[in-house]
Amino acid sequence: MSANRLAYRIAATAGTAALAATALLAGGGSASAALPTPIAASTARSYLSGMTATAETHASTYNRDLFPTWITISGTCDTREYVLKRDGSGVTTDSACKATSGSWTSVYDGATTTTASSFDIDHLVPLAEAWASGAWSWTTAQRQAFANDVTRPQLLAVSASSNRSKGDRDPAEWLPRASYQCTYARAWVQVKHYYGLSVDSAEKSKLSSILSGC
Repeated sequence: MSANRLAYRIAATAGTAALAATALLAGGGSASAALPTPIAASTARSYLSGMTATAETHASTYNRDLFPTWITISGTCDTREYVLKRDGSGVTTDSACKATSGSWTSVYDGATTTTASSFDIDHLVPLAEAWASGAWSWTTAQRQAFANDVTRPQLLAVSASSNRSKGDRDPAEWLPRASYQCTYARAWVQVKHYYGLSVDSAEKSKLSSILSGC
C-alpha cells in the first residue's frame, strides 16, 4: 500500500472513530456489540490469498512508545474507557469517565468480571507484530491511529490473563478459545489488509486453515 493511501485511510479512521465515540459517550449506554463485526470469512479468505507471505523485519527495533496509547476520545474519556464502555454490559462511569460498575466477558477465554480494572484492552494485531509487519516505516501519527483504532475490530476488552498469555504472538503461535477462532481470524486478516501489513508463512498457513473451516 502506498504511503499516501495509508495516510488517507488513517485520517478517515480517526474521523469515523471520533464520531462513533461521541455517539457512544453521549448515549450513556453500552454499544450493541463487543467489537465491530469483522469481514465475512469469504472476504477474509480472498484478502488472505492476495497477501504474499513475507518474513518479518525490524523486530529488534520495536519500542512500544512509538505507538502512543491511550489518546483522548472525548472530554476526559480515553480509548481504554471507550472500549470498556462499548464492550461491557450495564456500564456506568464517573465524572472522570472511569467505569464504576458493569460486567464484562472476555471473548478469548470466557472469563467474566464486574471489576473493570481486572480487564486489559487488547490490540488484536499486537503492536510489536504490526511493527515487524510494516509499521516500522510509518509515522508516529499513523502508529497512534492504529493503536487507538476503534473502527476496525482491533481493540477489545479481555481478561488480563488471556492478554498476557497472548503477548505479541500471531495466530500461528497463539489462538483464543475454539469458539472464537473464526471471528479472530476474520478480524486479524481485516486489520492487516486495511493497514497494508504483511503476513509471514506460518501465520498465513494457520489463518488459511482456520478460515477454511469458517
